[in-house]
Amino acid sequence: MAERTVVVASAQGLHARPAKLFTQAAAGKGATIAVDGGNPVDAGSILRVMALGVKSGATVTIAAEDEAVLDELQTLLETDLDAQ
Repeated sequence: MAERTVVVASAQGLHARPAKLFTQAAAGKGATIAVDGGNPVDAGSILRVMALGVKSGATVTIAAEDEAVLDELQTLLETDLDAQ
C-alpha cells in the first residue's frame, strides 16, 4: 500500500465540510488516513475522519493501493476547501 504525507490546507482543518468532501472522494476506495503516526482510520468514514480532530497545517498520512486515489486525496487535502 502506497503512502503520502500531506499538510492539511483547509483553514478550519478537517471539520464538517472539508471532511465531507474528503470522505466522499475516499469512500469505497480502501484508503486510510492517520495523524502523526497514529492508527490509520477508514478515509471514507466521515465520523472517523472528524474524530481525528485534524487542524489546519497538521500533517497526515494517507494510504491506498491506487496511486490515482492518492493523487485525488492529496489534492483535496492540499486545497483550502473552506474557501470554495
